[in-house]
Amino acid sequence: MKTLGLDLGTRTLGIAISDALGMMAHGVETFRFEENHYKKAIQHVQQLVKTQHVSKIVLGLPKNMNGSIGERGQVTQDFAKKLEEATNIKVILWDERLTTMQVERVLIQADVSRNKRKKVVDKMAATIILQSYLDSSQARSFV
Repeated sequence: MKTLGLDLGTRTLGIAISDALGMMAHGVETFRFEENHYKKAIQHVQQLVKTQHVSKIVLGLPKNMNGSIGERGQVTQDFAKKLEEATNIKVILWDERLTTMQVERVLIQADVSRNKRKKVVDKMAATIILQSYLDSSQARSFV
């Protein structure tokens, strides 16, 4: 079974998925919706869960640098609850601090134009979130 990785924004949802072995994350898409209309995003994830045989969802949780949860973090937590209810799958909240900055840095080093960066940053952030989770899961399984 596969794991879905998500990066929630106000108008976009970055989506990544693992391979069946749960070792590698692959970017899927950046799903766009009207600002703060999360119902469409949840419906899209429901469809992916069915078609891709997803057994676990990892959702990036934006935290402040001091570890506290701000407004975006609260929105993400609410989204996670609704997503769990809609998919009947446990949603794991994963610390995503500095993920977008990491993606931006990689894209700038690769000389990707600002316009093209906007199109892929959310998908890449979801991929990094998911890969970070998969790597930590792998590390725990060897202990």
